[in-house]
Parts: sequence; structure tokens; C-alpha cells
Amino acid sequence: MSSIDHLDAAKANHSTPPVQLRNVVRQFGQQRVIDGLDLDIAPGEFVALLGASGSGKTTLLRSLAGLDSIDSGQLRVPKARAAVFQEPRLMPWKRAWKNVILGLHTPDAKARAVQALTEVGLAHRLEAYPATLSGGEAQRVALARGLVREPKLLLLDEPFAALDALTRIRMHRLIIELWRKHTPAVLLVTHDVDEAILLADRVIVLANGKIAEQLTIDLPRARDTGQEGFQAIRARLLSLLGVEVETVAAAQRQVTHTTVRRFAHG
Repeated sequence: MSSIDHLDAAKANHSTPPVQLRNVVRQFGQQRVIDGLDLDIAPGEFVALLGASGSGKTTLLRSLAGLDSIDSGQLRVPKARAAVFQEPRLMPWKRAWKNVILGLHTPDAKARAVQALTEVGLAHRLEAYPATLSGGEAQRVALARGLVREPKLLLLDEPFAALDALTRIRMHRLIIELWRKHTPAVLLVTHDVDEAILLADRVIVLANGKIAEQLTIDLPRARDTGQEGFQAIRARLLSLLGVEVETVAAAQRQVTHTTVRRFAHG
């Protein structure tokens, strides 16, 4: 039998994990995508989830978001939670501020939308339609839509994967700034090892629906790929994901060489 318990923030104390899974199973037919998973996420903790395609990452996130059920085990999550996906999923016929308060029914809804959009740097785009927004702006609207609900748990499903490199860096800085301000627990699903290390307090590697490894990231913030200890953690995570560091280095050299050649030839 499965059990999903919605944690009431009014009754919770600071020592109560906002996310708690015990022996959680989710399967499709005979395939167990999540297989007896145990997991705690502490209040205000930033956790990144890595794993190969099919390892159960998105299924786990969807279960935590209430978009998918579990087949057995116990799953405890806060009522106040929000999810941001790789696609912004904005309603094209609604202006930015109206997308932010979609499904939110409070007398001060517009004021809260304005505040949320201001926090993500889009105070000047309140009346914009999604078709007129850049990719980064659209993802900021989606992030504001999540934050306007003041979640105790923020679920991020590869929200920066479709962005260009410079926009991704800006979004990384923004998400850390907002996380520090609002202090939700965060679960980030990503395929990007560097992104996981740059953002998270703890990185979990999922394999075959189970936790294969988890590493505490104790590097000081603000982080960068060149700081002491970063590459050692990166190498460990790549190894857990079945990627040889030498293979990655060779691929990076090839990309750099190709870029230089293109630049040289105009």
C-alpha cells in the first residue's frame, strides 16, 4: 500500500524534513522505475539529482510534485510546493503577470505577481506576452510562478538545459540568490555534473531507481569550476555515471579546437 502525507507547515518544526521517502516504489508494468527508495531532504537544503536517462529522476520529481502516484511506500511532502520544468509552459494568450498567478486565487494576486517578477528581474515585462519573451525571460516567468506560491519545496526539472551558456550562468546566480532569500528545500534534476556541483549542498546519483551514491558538496560559495576541490568531485561523479574523465577531457579539447578553427576562418 502507498501513503502520501502532505506536511502542514503550521504543524511542522524546523527539524522536520519537508521531504521524506521510505521504501518508495513506482513501476510501470514489470519495470520498477523507483525501487524501494529512501530519501530525506532537510529544510532549506539544495539537493541535485543526477543519473542516466531512465534512472528514475523525472519519475521521482513528478511523484514529489503530485503529478504521478507511487505504488507502495511512504512519501511525505509539504503542501506548499512548486515545480519548474525545462519548458516554461506558459499560456500564450496570457500576459507575463497573469501567467505567474495562474491558479492562484488571492485578493492580492497581481501585487504578488509584480513582486515575484521584480525578484527575477522582469518588472519591465509585466504586460509582455510569452511570444515576445526570450528563452531566459520565459524561464524567469516560470520561476516567478513557482516562487509566488512561497513553496517549502521547489522542484526543478532541468530548467536551464535549453538555455545558452551565458543565460544559464545568469540563471544559476539568480536561483542561488532566490534560494537564499526564500529558503525553500530544492530538488534539482539535471544531467549537467558541473551545474549540480555549482548549485547543490548535496548531489545524489540515481541508478536503476535506487540511490547509488550521494556526496556532500562543502565547497564555499560562490563556486566556480576552477576552485580547489571542484575537479575531484567532478571526476568522482563522472565515474559514478560511467564516464571516464579522460574521455570528457578529449571531447572538450576537440570542441575547443573546432571553435578555434571556426574563429580563425571567420
